[in-house]
Parts: sequence; structure tokens; C-alpha cells
Amino acid sequence: MRVPLLLSAIASVALWALAACAKPAARPAQAAPAAKFRLKVVRSFPHDSKAFTQGLLFFEGKFYESTGLHGRSSLRRVDPESGVVERGVDLPADLFGEGLARVGGRLVQLTWQNGRALVWDLATLRKEREISYQGEGWGLCFDGRYLIMSDGSDTLALRDPESFARVGEIAVRRAGRPVRNLNELECVEGVVYANVWQDNHIARIDPRTGQVTGWIDASGLLAPEEAGVADVLNGIAYLPATGHLAVTGKLWPRIFEVEVVPDASPAVK
Repeated sequence: MRVPLLLSAIASVALWALAACAKPAARPAQAAPAAKFRLKVVRSFPHDSKAFTQGLLFFEGKFYESTGLHGRSSLRRVDPESGVVERGVDLPADLFGEGLARVGGRLVQLTWQNGRALVWDLATLRKEREISYQGEGWGLCFDGRYLIMSDGSDTLALRDPESFARVGEIAVRRAGRPVRNLNELECVEGVVYANVWQDNHIARIDPRTGQVTGWIDASGLLAPEEAGVADVLNGIAYLPATGHLAVTGKLWPRIFEVEVVPDASPAVK
């Protein structure tokens, strides 16, 4: 029976050679850590410290703001320099105002748990219609094609700006891990900035991939005596003339114009 033994030996040598030459299986690539940034204050504007800010945007020299709380929710147009509310509309007491976005000559305002989006004329702040949706409404911005909406989870919904139909979604991840509590949103030149509720950070998100490409430390904006009576960070608006952001919070006495600058500490893993 020498022939079978010889064949067995040859087969063993061949298998050993193949194993020696085989490359180890490639490990899945890990998501790159988000770059770290901080905010450099350029200037500040007065802000109504009774405004429970839920949505903020800037257009043609004015701030537009959605405020929350039952019986205190509103939509308002505000002069930045004076902080004066030039025009405002109170929402019915059963509605809790949330995120706000501009689509052309209209404003779209979310409500928290009412499942109703309110569509307003930008110039007059007169309500044009209401649209129903499922789930909670938190933040909203318009990227020029879709309305992007948060609901406090780690997923952003893409919605048609006319029908408000849900047409897609973005799962947001930082170094491979879900980023939950996504709140007020601002769409800026292909990037989405998102407040993280009850956190002093703003996530810079690539909407094509859902990856958090920047983690922005927004702590320390208020003086200690101001922070003691204010609520959480919430409110991001883009200022096109300078390329800066304006940020504020619920019951904050000021809106800050800020520049996003690199943070020298190590990248977030």
C-alpha cells in the first residue's frame, strides 16, 4: 500500500505549502476618528432669555426662531443687533414647537409629539397649511434637495420638501458607534451640523455616509452666572457673510457668532 501512503504525504505537503502562502483574512476597516474642534467666539447678540429655543436659522439679516414648551411655543423673526422680536406668532397651547427650516419663501416648523408640521409664509409669518407625520419632531434643516429631520434617535430622516413624505434615512455613526439624541440641525454646504441633546458638543455629519467627521466642543460659552439659570445648548444658524455659525441655547441670554477652529487635543476614538 505504498502508493496511497505516498499520495497522502504529497497531499499533506501541498496543504502545508498553501497554508504557508495564504494571506491572513483582512480585518474590517475601522471608521476614522472624528476630528476635534472648538468654538472661538467672534461676537455675541442679545437673545430673549425666556425663549426656549428649539430651531434657529438666519436669512437676509434676520434670525428666525422656533421656541418650545406648551403654552409658550412660538415662531418669531428677530433683529440680531437689538434682539427685538419684529414679528411673532404664538402657537396653540397644545403644540410644542421644535425644529425650523426655510424652503424658498416658506418656513417649515416641527412640533414635538403632535405629529404636525406647520408651513408658514416667510414674509408675513402667516400659516399656510399643516402636514401630518409619524413620530416625534426634533430638528430640521433643508439641504437644497431634502428636508433633513431628527427625532432624538441616531437616525436622520430625509423628507420631500413639498409632501413631507419620508424618502430615505441616514444612520449617524461616530467611529462606528451610534450617535443618539440628535437634536437641532443646520445644513451648510453639504454638511449637517447637529446639536446633541444634553451634551455640549455639536456633531459635524457627512450626510452621504452618516459619518461624524467633526466633534465640536461648544462648552464654556456662557459665564457661570448665566449658565446657572440657562438650559441646554440648542440652536445653530449659518451666517453666510462670514462663514461662521451662530449658536445659542434654551433660555440663553445671548446668541454667539463663532468660528469653528481645530482643537489641539487628540482625535475622538
